[in-house]
Amino acid sequence: MILVKVATRVALAVLAVGAGTSVGRAQQQSCEALQKLSLTGGKVVSAARVAAGDFVVPASFGRQMPGMEGLAKKVPAFCRVVAVATPSANSNINIEVWMPESGWNGRFRGQGNGGFAGSIAYPLLELSLMSGYASAGTDTGHAGGGTDASWALGQPEKVMDYGYRAIHEMTRIANAAIESYYGKPAQHSYFTGCSNGGRQALMEAQKFPEDYDGILAGAPANNFTHLLTNALANLQALAAGNGSYIPPSKLPAIARAVNAACDAQDGVTDGVLNDPRECRFDAATLQCKDQDSSECLTAPQVATLKKLYAGGHTAKGDLIFPGYLPGAEDAQGAWLPWITGPELGKSLLFAFGGGYFSNMVYEQANWSFQGVSLDEALKTAEEKTRRNLDAVDVDLTKFSARGGKLIVYHGWNDPAISVLGTIDYYESVVKKMGRPKVESFTRLYLVPGMLHCGDGPGATSFGEVFGGSPEPEKNINLALEQWVEKGRAPGPLTATKFANDEESGDVKMTRPLCPYPQAAKYKGSGDTNDAKNFACAAPLK
Repeated sequence: MILVKVATRVALAVLAVGAGTSVGRAQQQSCEALQKLSLTGGKVVSAARVAAGDFVVPASFGRQMPGMEGLAKKVPAFCRVVAVATPSANSNINIEVWMPESGWNGRFRGQGNGGFAGSIAYPLLELSLMSGYASAGTDTGHAGGGTDASWALGQPEKVMDYGYRAIHEMTRIANAAIESYYGKPAQHSYFTGCSNGGRQALMEAQKFPEDYDGILAGAPANNFTHLLTNALANLQALAAGNGSYIPPSKLPAIARAVNAACDAQDGVTDGVLNDPRECRFDAATLQCKDQDSSECLTAPQVATLKKLYAGGHTAKGDLIFPGYLPGAEDAQGAWLPWITGPELGKSLLFAFGGGYFSNMVYEQANWSFQGVSLDEALKTAEEKTRRNLDAVDVDLTKFSARGGKLIVYHGWNDPAISVLGTIDYYESVVKKMGRPKVESFTRLYLVPGMLHCGDGPGATSFGEVFGGSPEPEKNINLALEQWVEKGRAPGPLTATKFANDEESGDVKMTRPLCPYPQAAKYKGSGDTNDAKNFACAAPLK
């Protein structure tokens, strides 16, 4: 999903994101000399100069996304290092390190992976290079599509590589290559990722606090075992029989009912719920009075919708993972692809939940979610994968002590990973370390009307991928750099809604993004599409 958003931003990728003073080349050696670079627990496969515009995306990356076909032609000359890391006998972690031949801004950026990974995100490397960064990516130790977990069947070492080892190995090898090529280490290092990449980001802060100076974690899937056990609970709710499945044709009616009940609560009627937790929408109000139609829900569908909003629970009533918040149910890229699917069993929820449990937990290729006990599934998942996949350590003392800065962002209407899980994690860190300490190195931004890693009815462009405004107050990546390099802690940011969600389009709306626990409140007068008529106010309830 994150690459789809990248595709809409290609045209502006060479703006001021990452702009900085070019680092001199006095000690720079030839790229080909890195072929002889000695690596502990790994080896350099190739090291070669790539002329400007000559990079060809490997066929293994798969079909190019619309809008990215010509991106490689815009990439300046660079040194491309291809390496393999082998932290275990069964590891084969493919890594690429790209370093600008000239105009290096002195920074290194590590790239995260979405889904089950399985490939190097070349567009992100290309965009980083175009902005002056040295950058690195990895397939995390296996090949496959983002929803494919078949590689994990009977492969515990590969699960460990995917879970946390590969990103650390990528970072280690990238640092060695950068220092060898430029004759000096990167002045500052950053990691960015969303979804599974957000999980990787938090894993780095927790397990390897020395790896990065600044970390940007979007919509983190950090409580992985509970998140996908909740996916199992949702699958069972949708497939319970007796008409429990909610077809896509009914999503518009649900969205209209939610907006009718809650949209105006924040003082602005705009199709965006500023804080969906304040919405007290009752799914039962949609129950059909007479015949079933696309404008109402049957009693079993009402029960299913309530379960999706509530989140999965154990037999004792304990919450497994928070449910989805109301709002944006019918937006493009929302509940249809992620939750309901075009038909039962065809959703991304089904792909991720089924892939995880069949290949990583139960290790049965023909495993079925039907009739599985949630309690037993959660217990088994924790025993098998929690240590390798969950990034839930709330003690970030070591990361803070080394001067690291962490910014987390999450869309309020994420249909893949409930934002409530991220709020819970943040509050747990506060409980462990104290709010003043946490606020000295961490920020959390919650984005009204944003879906999974981007898009949605709200103002959802704030420099979280690449491109965007050259002003740190409008660009979360630049805000992170200012914090790391100049000690300027970020305050409110400004997000923008563009026509067709493309930064080349007209500006439709701007809104403040406030550091949690603050929230943007309308001042009561002025254009509601202009951020200046909102202010960050009292803590959220």
